[in-house]
Amino acid sequence: MRIEKLYPECKDNLWGGTKLKERYGKITDASPCAESWELSFHPDGPTKLENGTHLSQAVTANELGTNLSGFDRFPMLIKFIDAAQDLSIQVHPSDSYALKHENSLGKTEMWYVVEADEGAGLYLGFKSAVTQEEYESAIREKRLTDLLNFYPVHAGDVYFIPSGTIHAIASGCLICEIQQNSNLTYRVYDYGRVDKNGKERELHVEQALKVTDLSPYAPATISARTEEGELLAANKYFTVSRLEINQKTTLRGDRASFRALTCVRGNGTLCKKDFKQGDTYFLSACDEEYELDGDMTVIISSLRKYYVGIDLGGTFIKGGIVDDLGRLIVSDKIPTEREGGDLAVARNIAKLTNSLLSSLNLTAEDAVGVGIGVPGMIDSANGEVVYSNNLGWKNFKIGKTVEELTSLPVKIANDANVAALGETKFGSGRNYRTTVMLTLGTGVGGGIVLDGKLFEGNRSAGAELGHSVICMGGERCTCGRRGCLEAYASATGLIRDTKRAMEADKASKMWEIGALDAVDGSTAFRYSDVDASAKRVVDSYIAALACGITNLANELRPEAILLGGGVCAEGERLTKPLQSLVNEEIFAGSDGPAVPVLTAALGNRAGILGAAALLLDQ
Repeated sequence: MRIEKLYPECKDNLWGGTKLKERYGKITDASPCAESWELSFHPDGPTKLENGTHLSQAVTANELGTNLSGFDRFPMLIKFIDAAQDLSIQVHPSDSYALKHENSLGKTEMWYVVEADEGAGLYLGFKSAVTQEEYESAIREKRLTDLLNFYPVHAGDVYFIPSGTIHAIASGCLICEIQQNSNLTYRVYDYGRVDKNGKERELHVEQALKVTDLSPYAPATISARTEEGELLAANKYFTVSRLEINQKTTLRGDRASFRALTCVRGNGTLCKKDFKQGDTYFLSACDEEYELDGDMTVIISSLRKYYVGIDLGGTFIKGGIVDDLGRLIVSDKIPTEREGGDLAVARNIAKLTNSLLSSLNLTAEDAVGVGIGVPGMIDSANGEVVYSNNLGWKNFKIGKTVEELTSLPVKIANDANVAALGETKFGSGRNYRTTVMLTLGTGVGGGIVLDGKLFEGNRSAGAELGHSVICMGGERCTCGRRGCLEAYASATGLIRDTKRAMEADKASKMWEIGALDAVDGSTAFRYSDVDASAKRVVDSYIAALACGITNLANELRPEAILLGGGVCAEGERLTKPLQSLVNEEIFAGSDGPAVPVLTAALGNRAGILGAAALLLDQ
């Protein structure tokens, strides 16, 4: 991992103060020192390394990370701002306007208040909706601040400012700003101040009138955490977290994004390098650990991708926002309301999607897309539910419908396949590229992931892993055949065999549960150490499951078999003898490749994470 202390470009804007030089270690001839551009690839103030080389020239694409591949320019800029006087009232345009009219990115930003004098604050947005005429009149009559919210602030406060939001930092604030990589500002009002040459600074009222959001502004906070701390901001240009360090803390980087670490309080070390208030370090994209120690508050900035994952059930629609590291950032659920028909369900999916995005201040432009796991027979290539008994659907193009409702790309797949993909990408199978997952529930379902890709089969029908025969002429299966794996390895089969054993052995200790109606999938396991009948049920169950797993291992040669479902709560009582039998029975035995049998790790999150994973290669 490359770790570089950054040396900022400082600016002498007339409203600036002296704190950055006096208390934050900025060495510069700029006077006043209004801004220090801590992480910048922008030509108006590129950041340097200790040897004087520009960071933008020193780092490689691999060190920046794969998430930058979709950008034609570096996406973010980090700076400190010391406001000894009020900054101008200003607004930043959106990307669409700025690219069309200015050949520049627009500017969405967030402010972290590092210090605030008594009474200091921020102007942010209109108190209530205004008309264009009211806006123009207030500018002309120099009473614009009467229409704006003024928020008193304190150290540690966080504000998110989307493009189009009129704003100003008032005197007495020292801010850490993380923003888009843009230096484009439309000044609306500047209090009649003059620059060092005695001229009033240029205003951009005509442009500002075209881009300002005239609706009321209300501060929006995020309630989410990751291992890198409290999430402060998330969008396609920057993801920002606040981490409080009061003991040695080890974190891990990744190959998808660099990290910028800025100390905004206290001091300590970063990988044994001195790290004090005002310092910013660049950490390259790399799957290695880094260590922080001391007593300090650190702002961690990186570039993440965001996906919406939807797990569509007959009763509830569960959904979440997932990042490219497989972290479920926020989640929620709403009733499916399938009785309203397919379009009503699609609208509920869109409603949940928009709600989840809003909870992180994300827009549709910030998300890669929506992945949906749907019960039933799925034509994933065309985004169509061919048939779903659970939902009462036939030939419903859910993909196209949700795309139209959300303005986001949509991918769908069978819900069992989606769970297998999620478990492989982010759960117990994350260290493998080729896996088979079996879900041991009322039936036996599952999915296959080959070389990191979901295998969906002919017409996306998937793989009916529970309906391979392990005992010709055996127990009747729900599919109509006899001897299927599902008839023996499902929780339903386990409960049936437990009841039969109890009925055949009236002295069995399993009768301590009271009655046959109290039998569940754990009954035989609970008594297997003290009751011979229970042990025979468990041994027979494990033998049947081992037979099915061995068949799959011989046929597909996966790197791992993953098991989900309630039976997996038995842990090693299930997996240890199961693994032993598979090792004995697998073709070529110990001379062939080992196939570990692992229990699933994601639980109820597998559906959401797997649905999001449908979009990972987008």
